[in-house]
Amino acid sequence: MNRSVTEPPSAAVFRPVARGGFAAAVKEFLADPGRLPVPVPVEGRADLDRSVGLAAGLYDGVRTPPQVDFGIVLGAGELLDGVVELARPLAGRWLPEEELDDAAGFRCPGSLVVVGGYDRLGLDPVRALLLATYRGAERALTLLSGRDDASVAWNIAKQYGRSVPGVDALGLFTDTDRPPRLPGVRVFDDRDFERSDIQREILGTRWRRVVFQGHGKDDSVNLGEFTICGLNPAVPAAPGLLGPRCAYGLPCYKPEDKLIPLNRVEAVEVVLNACNSGPLADLALYDPRYQLLLNALDGPARTVVSAVSVHDSDRPENVAWMRAALTGADSVDTLNASLAGSHPYPAFMRFGMPGEPSRTPAAPKPSEHRPDPLVLTAGRRLTALLASGLLPHNHGLRPRLSKLARKVDLWVARPTHLADQSSEEIRSSLAADLQSLDHVIAEAVAANPEDEIMNYPAHFGDRSSLDPRVREVTCHCGRPAQEFTRRGLLPQVLDTTCAVCMRCGDVTFRVPGAPALLAHAADEVEQGGVLEVRADLLASRTGPVRLGLFVPTYLRQDTVVEPATVKVRGSAGEHRDVTFRVRFAPGTAPQAYYFTVFAVQDLAVSTARRHFGVVPHRT
Repeated sequence: MNRSVTEPPSAAVFRPVARGGFAAAVKEFLADPGRLPVPVPVEGRADLDRSVGLAAGLYDGVRTPPQVDFGIVLGAGELLDGVVELARPLAGRWLPEEELDDAAGFRCPGSLVVVGGYDRLGLDPVRALLLATYRGAERALTLLSGRDDASVAWNIAKQYGRSVPGVDALGLFTDTDRPPRLPGVRVFDDRDFERSDIQREILGTRWRRVVFQGHGKDDSVNLGEFTICGLNPAVPAAPGLLGPRCAYGLPCYKPEDKLIPLNRVEAVEVVLNACNSGPLADLALYDPRYQLLLNALDGPARTVVSAVSVHDSDRPENVAWMRAALTGADSVDTLNASLAGSHPYPAFMRFGMPGEPSRTPAAPKPSEHRPDPLVLTAGRRLTALLASGLLPHNHGLRPRLSKLARKVDLWVARPTHLADQSSEEIRSSLAADLQSLDHVIAEAVAANPEDEIMNYPAHFGDRSSLDPRVREVTCHCGRPAQEFTRRGLLPQVLDTTCAVCMRCGDVTFRVPGAPALLAHAADEVEQGGVLEVRADLLASRTGPVRLGLFVPTYLRQDTVVEPATVKVRGSAGEHRDVTFRVRFAPGTAPQAYYFTVFAVQDLAVSTARRHFGVVPHRT
């Protein structure tokens, strides 16, 4: 393959050693780090041995790593002797692990590095640390981890590597945007994926920094027909854990000759700009054998940036990252700062030591919010549906929505104009019109869940600013979640309320005043089985509510949903359970899926999404 730089000097930067000799090798290295290469325990890990070879093209010498103020080791007794000692120079002061017993109270009076195996990086205390530190002016939190103690040692060792000056290629591969092409950054979007060998582009270049942006799960990032793959074949599978299709002997959902093993990507920094590309250990969807983050940490990258949960990264973040990459600014701080106006939690985490601190912008000012009676609520929702650009000009709902909008305009502008109608009659007439339209909307969504009306969270959210007031709620999986509101910046843009769980992602969407939904079901269902779903409906006003359930397009041919839609009477402030059943064909592919429950009331669609897994039929 062609390379963007010449081959590196022959002097080794890293030295593979046996596990039993690692501690002595570390002691010898630290006594004179400028003279000896950094030891790496590769015994039993042929994949790490190959990564050491790939790293020879990225690093040409040993440097003194940047030091942070504080360090904490999680599970020091579980690590190979010598690992903690190799990490010692990375922090000025090392604190006991007990400092994180009350993570919510740990405010990190300076920058902090947390070292430990991936299984130690769980929801508690890492979530509290992330929430407490990501908005600070300093880079308060960085992580050094790996799938086992050898991977942890490898990731610490890489921090000592000095980048080859000629490795300066910057790359952005995106399947969700067509960003501007800034000079100095090689940009590839969906058009390029159809006419270029993206596998060769990625694996045939030594990158200073490279971003992979696309949809996927914690095992993959989609780049058209090409796929960034998290599978590390050298790692054994964990019995009993859910895996993607290939874990069950099925072919990959994408062409296998276009898979790009992430641990073979030669880059000093890898940015995984996809939702849930680096979940915390107890929030991961799949067996660690298949996880993108761990495969990246097993590779030659000194820094790995991953998304702990869902996020709204798009054109602004791509432009911000390109500018940051060209100036040497930090990727995590840049991306999180750009997204701070969209949601109140950190989207990205840093694995690898940071450089110089950068400043995080202040949060946007909140918009004003006032409650409205039903006629004004209907008027605002009609305006949003008709004037925001959400629905195309030829959408089937437009004629009926326009007719009702004319009525509402008269009722709002001149409530006494229709002398033969009292306020009660106006409300009764409006309620009848709303019920009829709600029925049409519910049936349309059940028939085609990809109807444009279902894109309202993204469409309105892109035209909104974040209200900094955040409410702690409980997800339907039982874990803590955050509920927040985006305020529309234009009169025709509705506010949207979202609940996000670090395990389940963006769980619910609704507009203020719309019904609230949660979805409860078993975590797994067998092939040919039936998944019973209990939708928890909380209506904000008393009246009829239409509900339905759908699964993603790739699962519909293997499922039957009963009932397709149902009409119930909701009572203001009271919970009501509505039951659905999803029947699965015997040949349904075992893997992770999701379903979405939706409710329609007064022209507003509320949704609740829940993940589950289909597992092989037990004989």
